[in-house]
Amino acid sequence: MALADALLELQELTERLRRDCPWDREQTAKTIVPHTVEEAYEVADAAFAADDAKLLDELGDLLFQVYFLALLLQEKSRGDLEGAARAVTAKLIRRHPHVFGEVEARTPGRVRENWEKLKVEQEERAGVFHHVPESLPALLHARKVQRRAAAVGFDWPDLEGPLAKVTEEVDELRRELLRAGAPAPETEPDAAVAAEIGDLLFTIVNLARRVNVDPELALRQTSARFVGRVQEAQRLATEQGVDWRTLDVDAQDRYYELAKDQAE
Repeated sequence: MALADALLELQELTERLRRDCPWDREQTAKTIVPHTVEEAYEVADAAFAADDAKLLDELGDLLFQVYFLALLLQEKSRGDLEGAARAVTAKLIRRHPHVFGEVEARTPGRVRENWEKLKVEQEERAGVFHHVPESLPALLHARKVQRRAAAVGFDWPDLEGPLAKVTEEVDELRRELLRAGAPAPETEPDAAVAAEIGDLLFTIVNLARRVNVDPELALRQTSARFVGRVQEAQRLATEQGVDWRTLDVDAQDRYYELAKDQAE
């Protein structure tokens, strides 16, 4: 029972920290959850980097977050870790009748269809957009509401629909930008331009969803590549005795492209 021993040891450690550490004593669910979200993204980063050692470490950090939040519930007599574990076990069994029952689902798509149907029928979730957390990052929130709409059949039949919609939204944004022009720095954006950018982002999220790309993680990976390439461009310039920050944009871009070529 090595697993049981390890989990019990973590529970005891969590309780001691809550009791004896001044910082841990002051925490509430609202102050802890930002750390929980941060740890979840660090798990994602490790997984996408295929760094198994880092993933194992980050999973431990995330697991501690679960223990701590469950302990806060226990203190209010509103639940505990055991209750959370039993509830999710029952939920997973209930939502997998193709594994634990007689329902047939041979494809991931069919499993998702059954999942959404069960949530409505067995868990009395009313409306199309039931249980969509407002606290989700905007890209994930958009994907969540799109999935809810798709679950009731409101979705493009193929990729041509979202692709055409992206082109349409780019054209609409271009028209508004030509009308409004570039705003002065640190001023409010033009309302129509802001709305069109929102429409374009929403449409790109929809396309990402259709090709099984997590838009939040995809954008984070692109940002990380950009940071790495700019840092490498600065390094290459410094090697040649040049301050990259003082160059015009064309010269900076040449170093950037060189850094990009080296990375590939």
